[in-house]
Amino acid sequence: MIEYIKNGEILLAIIVKSDYKQKEGIEFFTSEDSTQQIGCVAHKKGTIIDAHVHNKVKREVFYTHETLIMKSGKVRVDFYDNDKTYVSSSVIGKGDVILFTDGGHGFKYLEDTQMIEIKQGPYLQTQDKVRFEGINDNQAVMK
Repeated sequence: MIEYIKNGEILLAIIVKSDYKQKEGIEFFTSEDSTQQIGCVAHKKGTIIDAHVHNKVKREVFYTHETLIMKSGKVRVDFYDNDKTYVSSSVIGKGDVILFTDGGHGFKYLEDTQMIEIKQGPYLQTQDKVRFEGINDNQAVMK
């Protein structure tokens, strides 16, 4: 299952749930112009992908996109628009993958959790993010 978290027409995140099954081939869930791409690849035994290198291409990136791969645990993710207004929440767990594409987000760890985080670099710690007070548990509206 693929879950698209939106605020109106603005895509805030894409969640690829652990039960998603790609039939065969390559399917991307992001648009071609997204500065971070996420998709699923499924090939049968014996498939060969030609060896290749990627060309050096200058790209302009204005926002950090993050991808989290849930190794274990469970987390409530709270989504916000760019004005720091709360939109909704979703729970992600072991095997789920989430790509944040716009707006803001916060987390409440519901279980001991391990995840892998992938984002564009270089990371500029003092310039890359603005922290703000998020919602409390009583305000969470599950998507």
